[in-house]
Amino acid sequence: MLLCIDCGNTNTVFSVWDGERFLATFRTSTEHQRTADQYFVWFSTLMENRKLEVAITDCIISSTVPRVVFNLRVLCDRYFDTRPIVVGKPDCLLPVNPRVDEGTQVGPDRLVNTAGAYDRHGGDLIVVDFGTATTFDVVAHDGAYVGGVIAPGVNLSLEALHRAAAALPHVDVTKPQAVIGTNTVACMQSGVFWGYVGLVRGICDRIKAEYDCPMRIIGTGGLAPLFSQGDVLFDLIEDDLTMHGLTVIYSHNKENGSI
Repeated sequence: MLLCIDCGNTNTVFSVWDGERFLATFRTSTEHQRTADQYFVWFSTLMENRKLEVAITDCIISSTVPRVVFNLRVLCDRYFDTRPIVVGKPDCLLPVNPRVDEGTQVGPDRLVNTAGAYDRHGGDLIVVDFGTATTFDVVAHDGAYVGGVIAPGVNLSLEALHRAAAALPHVDVTKPQAVIGTNTVACMQSGVFWGYVGLVRGICDRIKAEYDCPMRIIGTGGLAPLFSQGDVLFDLIEDDLTMHGLTVIYSHNKENGSI
């Protein structure tokens, strides 16, 4: 069994892949001080609760938080007796290498999303990922990551608004009933929701114009379904795109003898 680990700035996700489907997916907050032992107790307890008895034989890790990688490596070595593949490291092969400025380090999450999107939908794509940051990844006709855009994430923007303006409350991200808010919460929800609808559409339109080729837009991340209610922003929504990308990269490395 393959254990896929996606560590983002806010959450870390563990998924167990049996070669055909994900048997289980678990989510926890990202904490750089969490030890390998703590990860194992958390993971094994959830597996027991789901009554899943599987032997983890391989692991692959994508992490945008470098400080957690060491303990995740220890977890894989100590408890699963395997050396994990870490996306973005020199010994991790990619199906197609990114074409960006020399010396640029592309985030592992963007490489994984690119691999997953190309495997499912081919090339000439824009992948919009609603995470701690809202990222736009441009996938070329051959599956290469060729650049993109990074914007502040939705929840990050709301938190900044609350901190900078003491009178403004915390609000949930939701589609408002009307654009014109008649109270403070409704005004904030409208600004965030319709503001990000406009941001996504505007950036995607500009990418398409610059790329000068028909492109499909793939939405992913927890808030993608919510923002698809605001307008026809995406051609497709993929809720497991990152995890699928990890399985694609793992299979590529296995086929090419790097593991």
